[in-house]
Amino acid sequence: MAEPTQTLIGPPQAAKTSHSTTHHGVTVTDDYAWLRDPGYPEVKDKAVLDHLEAENRWFEARMAPHQGRIDALFKEMRARIKEADRSVPQKDGDWLYWIEFEEGAEYKKWWRRPVGVSDDGSADELILDEVALAAGKDYFRLGAISTSANGKLLAYAYDDNGSERFTARIKDLETGELLPDEIPGTLSALVWVAQDKGLVYSLANEQWRTDNARLHWLGEPTEKDVELYHEDDEGFRVGSSLSANEKWLLIGSSDHETSECRMVSADDPLGAQILVKPRSKGVEYDVDEREGVLYIHTNDTHENFRLATAPLENPGEWTTLIEGSDAFYLTGVDLFRDFYVIEGRRAGLDQIEVRYYGDRARVEPIVFPEASYSAGLSNNPEWHMTTLRLSYESMVAPSSVLDYDVASRTLETLKVQEIPSGYDASLYATERLEITARDGTAIPVSIVYRKDRTGAGPLHLYGYGAYGISIDPGFSTARLSLVDRGFAYAIAHIRGGDDMGRAWYKAGKLERRTNTFNDFVDVAKGLIERGFTAAGKISISGGSAGGELMGAVINSDPELFGAVVAHVPFVDVLNTMLDASLPLTPGEWPEWGNPIEDKAAFDLIRSYSPYDQVKRQAYPPLMVTAGLNDPRVTYWEPAKWVARLRELKTDGNELILKTNMGAGHGGKSGRFESLKETAEEFAFILWQLGVDPAPSAR
Repeated sequence: MAEPTQTLIGPPQAAKTSHSTTHHGVTVTDDYAWLRDPGYPEVKDKAVLDHLEAENRWFEARMAPHQGRIDALFKEMRARIKEADRSVPQKDGDWLYWIEFEEGAEYKKWWRRPVGVSDDGSADELILDEVALAAGKDYFRLGAISTSANGKLLAYAYDDNGSERFTARIKDLETGELLPDEIPGTLSALVWVAQDKGLVYSLANEQWRTDNARLHWLGEPTEKDVELYHEDDEGFRVGSSLSANEKWLLIGSSDHETSECRMVSADDPLGAQILVKPRSKGVEYDVDEREGVLYIHTNDTHENFRLATAPLENPGEWTTLIEGSDAFYLTGVDLFRDFYVIEGRRAGLDQIEVRYYGDRARVEPIVFPEASYSAGLSNNPEWHMTTLRLSYESMVAPSSVLDYDVASRTLETLKVQEIPSGYDASLYATERLEITARDGTAIPVSIVYRKDRTGAGPLHLYGYGAYGISIDPGFSTARLSLVDRGFAYAIAHIRGGDDMGRAWYKAGKLERRTNTFNDFVDVAKGLIERGFTAAGKISISGGSAGGELMGAVINSDPELFGAVVAHVPFVDVLNTMLDASLPLTPGEWPEWGNPIEDKAAFDLIRSYSPYDQVKRQAYPPLMVTAGLNDPRVTYWEPAKWVARLRELKTDGNELILKTNMGAGHGGKSGRFESLKETAEEFAFILWQLGVDPAPSAR
C-alpha cells in the first residue's frame, strides 16, 4: 500500500487543441501538439511555460510529504561518496595529470606537476577550476578538454544551460591567462595541430548537427577559421581526433550504420587529405596508423568486426589481420609503439588482449577474477606505453584503477573506490542469469542482492536496449539504497544494445525493434518465475531510448510493474521521426526507420510509439522527467505523453512530471545536485511499493 498523502491541488489538465497530419493515407491526431513552442529552441510561449510550471508544482506537492525520505536517502547516498578525492596521476609527456574533488564541491579541479618532482604539493599546478567556472550558475558542464603537445596551452569547452552547445576557450598555462580566442557553439573534441598553433573542432549547426570540421589558428578571429571538411548528408555527423602516434589528423563522418574517414598530416592540416575508403552503406570503420601501415577496425566482412591492415600509399586495399568471429565481438583497437591492444566481448563479458605487430600468434589476454564484471582500457595517453592503465568493477566490487605491466603480465591495483560510510562486499551476491524470451532467445540478466534477502521481495529492473549501447554490470553506490532495503537489482541485457555482439544490436532495431520491449517484459516474467519477485513488486527505470522502453512496456503489460521512472523519455517516436527539421531525426532513420518515405516503417513505429499507443486502461504509478533545454529528447515529448496519460488512464495511481527548466538531457549538473534527483527517484519507488524506509542493518 502506498503511504497516504494529502492532496493539495488537482493535477494539471492540458488543454486539447485539434491538430492532425496525414501520412501514407493515414491521419494522425495530436491534440497536445501545441506543447511544442513554435519558437523552439527558445521556449517563451506563455501557455507552454504555464503548463510546465503547473506540472512542476504538482510534482512538488505530491513529493512534499516524502521530503524526509528524500533527505534521508540523499544523506546516505552522499555518505558513500568520498567527498575529498583525487584520481591516480597519469604521465603525459613532461607532466603528471590528475583531477580532484574538494570536500563539498560539486565540480572538479584539474591539476598537474612536472614528472620527477616531489608530490609534496609544492610543484602542483591548478590548470582548470570547474568550481570557479560554475560559480553562480544553475547548470555547468565541462565538455572537451585538451592540453597542447608542448604542455603550454589548455583548450576546454563548457555548456552553462544544458543545450549542449559548448563555448571553447584557450588558457595559457604559463601565465594563467585566458587567450582572447573564443569559439561558441562547438559540439566536438578539441584537437591540437600544426605544432600547437591550430585547433580543430566542429560547430553544431542550427539543427544541432555537426556537419563540419574547422581549423582555428590561435590569435586569429573565428571569422577566419577554415572549414577542412563539410558533410552534405544531413544524417551524418563529423568528428576529429589524432592518430595514436599524433602524426595524423583523422576526420570521420558517420551515421548509425555507415562511416568514412579522411587523414591529413597533423603538422599540415591544410594539406592534401587521404580518403581511406569511400563510404558504403552499412560498412563502419575507424583507422589508425603505425610506420606506414593503416590498422582498420571494420564490419565489412563480419558484423562483429575484423581488424585489417593496408599500406598508407594504397589505403583502400584491406588485408585481414584478425578475422571476424561469431564468438568474439571486436569493439575496439588501440595502437601503441611496441604492441597493440584489442578490446571486445566474449559471451557478453569484457575482454582485453595485448598483441604484437611482428608476431600474429602471440596473444596475451588480461585475466580478471570474477565471473561477471566490467573492464576496459582507461587513460593511456602516450605512444610509448609499457604499463597500461585499466578500469575494473562488478556489481559487488567497487571500481578500481589498475596498472598492467605488459612485460611481466602482472596487474597492480592502484586505487579502489572508497566508501566512507562502509561497505562489506561479503553481504552481497551477484549472478548472471539467462531468461528465455518468447521467441526462444536467451536474454542475459545481471542481478545483485543481499545474501540475507528471502522470498519474492521487491525488485528493480533496469534496461536500455538501443543504439548498440551495452549496459555493463558495474558498481553503483546509489543502488545500495535499494538493495539494502530488500530489493534485488537487475539489469536486462536486452536486444538493441550490443551486449552480446553486433547481431544482438541489429535484432533490436528497425523492423525488429519490438524484440527490445518483449525481451524486457519476458525478463520481468522470468524473474517472477524464478522467485525473485512478484507481479506488482517490480519497479523499473530507463532514460531517453530507455524511457521509450518504459512507455512501451507499460502500454503492453502494466500489471507487472509497481513503480515506473522514465527519464527524458523518447516516447513521441512517430512524430519525431516524421519531422526532418528536428536536430536528430535524419541521423536517426538508420536506427528506427524513415516513416516519411517508407509506409512499413510508418506503420511499425506507430504500432509501438508509446505516445501513440496510450489507451484507456490502468497504468502503474509513473514519475517522468524532462529538460527544457534538452536537444536530444525535446521537452514536449514527455509533456505530451503525460497529458495523454492523464486524459486516458483509468486508475488513480500517481502520475508526476518534473521538467528541469534550466537543464538538458542529463538533468542537473554537479555530483550532489544530480544525486538529489536519484534520491527523489528512489523515494518515489519506495513510496509506491510500500517498502519500509529503513535500510537493513549492516
